[in-house]
Amino acid sequence: MTEVMLHIYDVTNSGSDKTNNTIVQINKIFKDGIGIGGIFHSAVQVYGDDEWSFGYCEQGTGVFSCPSGKNPMYTYRECIVLGKTNFSIFKVNQILRELSREWPGSSYDILSKNCNHFCDEFCERLGVPKLPGWVNRFANAGDAAMEVAGNTAVRLRQAKTEIVSASKVAYRFFLGVTNNATGGSESPGNSNRGSPRFQATWFKNLVTTGAKPSSSSEVENQAGDGSRQQRRPDAEAPLRQNS
Repeated sequence: MTEVMLHIYDVTNSGSDKTNNTIVQINKIFKDGIGIGGIFHSAVQVYGDDEWSFGYCEQGTGVFSCPSGKNPMYTYRECIVLGKTNFSIFKVNQILRELSREWPGSSYDILSKNCNHFCDEFCERLGVPKLPGWVNRFANAGDAAMEVAGNTAVRLRQAKTEIVSASKVAYRFFLGVTNNATGGSESPGNSNRGSPRFQATWFKNLVTTGAKPSSSSEVENQAGDGSRQQRRPDAEAPLRQNS
């Protein structure tokens, strides 16, 4: 049985002293002042003097180690003892080999698969509590926002498909009712209801307004006045989806 420790750093590897100082100030305000989180790097130490973490690289595993508390890319903040693992050093080495295969450097994502997510996974396999919520709260919030945006886009596309499908079904239904009502012989006033021009204009009105014109003359008037009564370009904006 041995202790599992979490080493936490302020992320100060931007290459700009101004940006790095801003991040340190953000962490002081949001973590030290308010207690909700910040922008942090983390690494896990278990057995030996090295800490283990995860980062981006083009090829190979993203899992790496360095002397505990001495990662030169970041500014050291604090150490938290997460608990004790019952695993032997041999079992821990096996877990690290498995994680090295499962976490290639090219899969790194700042919101959904960063160093803090790796440490969470490592701690779970060691049988100790995961990271405190404030360590990765900013990334989790950003990832949740992206998921909500994606779900909203899917719902909008589904709604558009359902509206168009329902409109087509309704058009065929009402067209059938009209044909049955005429009994095959149409009066002069209804002679143009089955015409392609009437059908196209009726279907356009059904999709855009959800209402069928009251008469063929109204349809013809709308078709003739198209140049004077253009629909606003943004009328269909709620159904559009930018990819």
